[in-house]
Amino acid sequence: MEYSLLGALIFALDLVAIVSLLLGRGSVGHKVLWIVLILLLPVLGMILYFLLGRTPADA
Repeated sequence: MEYSLLGALIFALDLVAIVSLLLGRGSVGHKVLWIVLILLLPVLGMILYFLLGRTPADA
């Protein structure tokens, strides 16, 4: 039960990261690379995006 809740939480946070990324001002190539990273490494990709991938204009 707790694994499914954790999985749902990670999935929801990944969706938030991807929507935030798509609404941001980055180039298409920038967005595609971050989306691939988030999808391949869900937890690490999301954390890295929120720590390193966002520009001050996106915040």
